[in-house]
Amino acid sequence: MLLGDEPLDTPENRLIVHGAIVEHRATPPTPVAIAPGLAAAIVRDVGLPSPALIEFPADDPERARRFWSQLLGAELAVRRESEGEGWQTRGGTPAVGVHVRGRGPGDSFSLPYFTVGDMDDALEQVRELGGSVIHPGAEWAICKDSEGSPFGLSRACPAT
Repeated sequence: MLLGDEPLDTPENRLIVHGAIVEHRATPPTPVAIAPGLAAAIVRDVGLPSPALIEFPADDPERARRFWSQLLGAELAVRRESEGEGWQTRGGTPAVGVHVRGRGPGDSFSLPYFTVGDMDDALEQVRELGGSVIHPGAEWAICKDSEGSPFGLSRACPAT
């Protein structure tokens, strides 16, 4: 049910009714009676995490690069300095990366990474939902979900 007359591609506010998005608008709408007894609230759109990278540690990185390159039909290129050590695919989402297995929190397990708009807000939400932050960072962070499964977060690059 669309309440406004001009939905936007990048909303700043969303009207949420019992978990369902019913309106996208640039400015908060005038309060509307949706149905008797049905509560509505305006919330700030902080953006949902999206898959960005799946990272695989490797005892033999060359063997792992061959495996993933052939399986995916994509080259795993040397990473840029800002991306850390290892190799990853370019183009396509999520990227697939390989690095030398290590002892750190993100070096011993395969990890899916999710892009977030605001790292501080995302880390706070991980904690609020019963997860934990193992290695906080401004650009990348390693976390565990409520069941102890590790995953990573990466900060989205600002649009230029």
